[in-house]
Amino acid sequence: MPEGDTVWQTATRLHTALAGKVLTRTDFRVPAHATADLTGRTVLNVTPRGKHLLTRIEGGLTLHTHLRMDGAWKVFENGRRWTGGPAHQIRVILGTADRTAVGYRLPVLDLLRTADEERAVGHLGPDLLGPDWNPDQALANLLTDPARSLGEALLDQRNLAGIGNVYKSELCFLLGATPWLPIGALPADRVAKLPALARRLLVANRDRPVRSTTGLRGQDLFVYGRAPRPCLRCGTSIRVADQGDGSRERPTYWCPTCQSGPTPPHPETPRHPTN
Repeated sequence: MPEGDTVWQTATRLHTALAGKVLTRTDFRVPAHATADLTGRTVLNVTPRGKHLLTRIEGGLTLHTHLRMDGAWKVFENGRRWTGGPAHQIRVILGTADRTAVGYRLPVLDLLRTADEERAVGHLGPDLLGPDWNPDQALANLLTDPARSLGEALLDQRNLAGIGNVYKSELCFLLGATPWLPIGALPADRVAKLPALARRLLVANRDRPVRSTTGLRGQDLFVYGRAPRPCLRCGTSIRVADQGDGSRERPTYWCPTCQSGPTPPHPETPRHPTN
């Protein structure tokens, strides 16, 4: 699933292509909005909210989309061949006089009144890349359930919005704690710096073509996708296991030497290195 920095980049591309321009073509290929026609209306802005995208359109309307695992927005110059996937995967088309934005495989696509945006994103905690960022509130949210594992607390968008599985694993490494450590057991000095550290990582990567958390050339990430390669700090083999509530488990990476705390109760998931 795309993380907050990836969604930020997608919003920037869409905003650059569409904002201030009149829609000359709209095509909604989902049953709920199949008859919607927004041609003649001006796109006001495209704004990211955590992992959500809000495309605001003249007349008090907002197109709310979420990429989840496989969704993508592609922008093409008019007359160019569309290369985002087969036609049957297209869910929405927004065209202007010179550009066309095409949404592929979008699992969430809703056209709502701009005044009702809170229905879609009101549950989110402070946005790590948004104007509403509030580190104190984010920290308070994270500590609401001290017994919850650090990894699960970071992924809960109600606590703070924008962290995905990559940043979860990388943040836990930088904090020196396994993702299974109860967040309330994290030393006070480390838990206090968690919100600022998370924001610093996303801000540093929101304009980069390749995400990096290490500052090392040729080594972009400390642990994510690196099992069973050696840890960049200590040389121990990076490990991986699924973490989740059973209904949504995600591969989680950690170094058993550099990170202290509980390890998974279930067998380790064998994986090939991906980075």
